[in-house]
Amino acid sequence: MTIDQVKQLLEVLDVREQLIARLAIMAGMRPGEIFALTWKRLDGQYADIQQRVYRGDIDSPKSNLSVRWAALSDSVLSTVAAWRSIAIDCRPEAWVFPSEKCTTPIRKDNCWRRHFAPQLKAIGLEWVNFQVMRRTHSCLLKELDVDPHVRADQMGHTLDVNENRYTTTSLERRREAVNKLESVIIN
Repeated sequence: MTIDQVKQLLEVLDVREQLIARLAIMAGMRPGEIFALTWKRLDGQYADIQQRVYRGDIDSPKSNLSVRWAALSDSVLSTVAAWRSIAIDCRPEAWVFPSEKCTTPIRKDNCWRRHFAPQLKAIGLEWVNFQVMRRTHSCLLKELDVDPHVRADQMGHTLDVNENRYTTTSLERRREAVNKLESVIIN
C-alpha cells in the first residue's frame, strides 16, 4: 500500500479496527499476534508478543524470533488509549479484542468479513488483507531507509526473510534509481 492508501484505510475504520490495522501497518504484527493480545501484553510502549491465535487456538508464536517486544508508535499508543477507554473489560488478563462472550479473542476472519471488508470495498481497497498490511509495514520502512535489522527485529523475522520475501521497493523508488543511472551514463 502507498502512504495515501494507508491514510485512506485508517480514515474509514472505527477505533477497534483502526487499532488492529495500526498494529499490522505501524508495528508490523501478524494477525494471530494481534488477536492474541491481552491488556497486560499491551501495556507501555511495546506489545509483548508471547502467544498467537492459530486456527482458533492459543498457541506459541510462529518462531523463536516471533517472541519479541514490538515497538508501538505514538499513534498506535493513542489508539490503544482510545480503545481502552471504551473496551468492555480492561483487566490485565482480558483480551484486547474479545469475542462477543469475552471468553476468547474475536476470530480474525469474522472481524475481517464484518468490519474491514465492507469499509475497504467502499474506498476501492478491497484487495488489502492482513498480509498486505504487514508487508506495507516492511516496504514503507525500507522506503524510509530504516535499517534492515530494525525492520526484521520489529517483525520477528530473520534479515533474509525480511529483505527477500517481505520487502519490495516502490515504483517511485525504482524510477529514481533508473534516472540516477541514466544521469551518470549520459552526463
